[in-house]
Parts: sequence; C-alpha cells; structure tokens
Amino acid sequence: MVTNQPIPPKGGSLFGATTINWEDAYKGSNVMWRVPRNIRMGDNIVVREDETAVFFRDGKVLTYFDQPNRYALTSLNAGVVGKLIQSLSGVRQEAEVYYLQRRTFDGKFGSSEPYTFRDPDFGLVNLRVFGDYRWKVAGPDLFINQFVGTFGAASTQDVEARLKDQMVLLVYNAIGKLNASGTRVTDLASSLSTIEQAVLGLAGSHFSPFGVELVQLQGLSVNLPEDVQKAVNTRSTMSVLGVNYMQYQAGQAMTTAAANPSGGAGALTSAGVGLGTGLGVGYGMAGTMQGAMAPSGTPCPKCSALIPPNVRFCPSCGNPVGAPGAAPTTPCPKCGQPAPVGTKFCPNCGGPMVLPPRTCPKCGSSSAGAGKFCANCGAPLA
Repeated sequence: MVTNQPIPPKGGSLFGATTINWEDAYKGSNVMWRVPRNIRMGDNIVVREDETAVFFRDGKVLTYFDQPNRYALTSLNAGVVGKLIQSLSGVRQEAEVYYLQRRTFDGKFGSSEPYTFRDPDFGLVNLRVFGDYRWKVAGPDLFINQFVGTFGAASTQDVEARLKDQMVLLVYNAIGKLNASGTRVTDLASSLSTIEQAVLGLAGSHFSPFGVELVQLQGLSVNLPEDVQKAVNTRSTMSVLGVNYMQYQAGQAMTTAAANPSGGAGALTSAGVGLGTGLGVGYGMAGTMQGAMAPSGTPCPKCSALIPPNVRFCPSCGNPVGAPGAAPTTPCPKCGQPAPVGTKFCPNCGGPMVLPPRTCPKCGSSSAGAGKFCANCGAPLA
C-alpha cells in the first residue's frame, strides 16, 4: 500500500516554488499522502473536491484547506492562508503538507486476543469476533494530530491497524454489557444486530477524538470454541426436533447403527432406517417399531379372539361383529346393546362396559367379563 509518491509533485522542481497536488494515479485506497518536501513561501497548493490539504509543523496542525481551490502562499493579507503565512514567516519558513481523501473507506477487523465470556452453562468461553466496517475522515486536524503527531503513523496501513483494534474494543464492550445483563453464549448468534447497534451508538464519542466517523458496521460474527459450538448446535437440533437429551442420544445411536454395515444395517434398512436422511428417523423409530409389533385387530366380545379389521364375523366363534369398515363394537354386559370399543359406559343403559373380575365359588379362580361360567372349572358364576 503506497502512501508516499516516489516522484516529485506535478508543476516543477522540489527545490523552488512549485504547484503541489495529489495525482489521481497515486490515490487508490490511500487515506493520506505526505508531500515529499516541506512547502515554502511562493508554493501553490491545489485542493480538489474529494481532498483536504493539512499543514503540519512542530507536532501539531497549523491549518487545513477543505474547499476546492488553488491556494498561493504569497500574500500576507490573504485571510485563508494568513495563519499559515504567519507561521511560515518565523525562523523555519516551511511546513509539512498531508493530503487526505474525504471519501468512505472499507475495512475489516478481527480479534487477535479472545474475549472471555462467563456463561452459566459452559463456564468461561473464549470468543473471537470478525466483521466489516466503513469509515471516513471527519476531522482533518484531529486525524493528523492523532495518527501522525501522536501515533507516528506513516501509512494507511498504520491507520487501519489502529482502527481495527478500536473496532474490536467496541464490539467487546457491547458483548460485555450483554453478558452482564444475563445473555447466554447460546443467545449471541441471535443478538448480532443488537451488538451492531450498540457499537454504532458508542462509535460517535469513541472515534471523534481521532477525527474519524464510523459510517457502517456489517458482517459481524462471533466465533465460539469448537466444543462449545458443537454443544450449541446440538441444543439447536434438539429444540427443532422437540426431543430431550436422552431421545437425542438414542436417535444418534440408531442413525450410527444404520450407517454401520457390520452393525446390522441390513436389518435396519429393511425397516426403513437405512433410507432415512437424518436424525428424525432415529427419533421416530421407537414409535414406529412399537406400532409395527402391536397386535392388529380388536378382541371378540364373546371369545376374546383378535378380529382383523373389516371382518363381519369372528374367525374363532363366528360371533357377528358388524359390517366391514364399520367401527368395532362390543355388547354391553348389562343390556347387551353394542357400544363402540373403548367406551367406559354403555350409551343405552349407562352401565359400566368393563365389569370387575368375579371369583369362582368352586375353585376360587378369578374370571373377568360378563361370562356366566368359570373359565377354569366351568362352575356357574353368581
């Protein structure tokens, strides 16, 4: 990044009065350019619309020109250069000239040292931040006094290095306030816009002493350690799936088994697991397998044998159970009227559909249902 032109300014020799301007070919992404020699009485300074010429001597700014014009340093009566001419009329009749671009510059920042975030779940977490920002020179005199006079910056790279450090400091400040308010490390990803607004709110008072204005902050990211990021991703997945930690681990294990050829993947594939594309297959396996292994059909109200769906008569005792496709029913033990299976009370007489077990007076066996004879010895039940 070039900041000092290696050739004389346009207009004449460096050893006599000359016209000084900043050639467009040398501007590029440079925020400032120092004229290779000190200016003297008789020199002409050309300032364009996108430039500011700053006169610097003895560690401080004398004055600056920010209006487009050609300024001749020859008249003691010229008000715009009077302060400068008075300074040049002393023992050292010369001063340095720095040109500044007035346009907006793009910069990037990233933390070299981590920020220690105290989280109730993960303990002390080291964070690093990265992002893009846009800035411009707002106060030419403050800018040169700080970066040239105080920091000794000789190039645009020196300026940007200090601005990057200040950006990281502001972002850490905003994160620290969120941490103090109870924000968890898992909430930082959803709080990036809040952090950006906080940084922009602090930037005015923070950068004004440097003569810099922060125009925009974008692309902010907060990087977590790998193990913490993995835990955060796991929690996000659990939240989306609506499962707890044990269910998540079970789903992980089943998915891993399905992908392992030596671990019975063929059997799992035949059940549909091998065709799954994610953890959802594993989490749904328990309910799927339970439904596959559950008995199919409803018990016959007379002999208790399982009756397949859409069957008119019980295949065991021939008892009629209704038309195909009709909802299965069972007779009321009190009035005998059919009632839907699962009904607790008869819709016809109001009697209980499930009678308490009765004890056989002969053998003492317990018999459930409305049967008239003991299922063990055949003796009549009271």
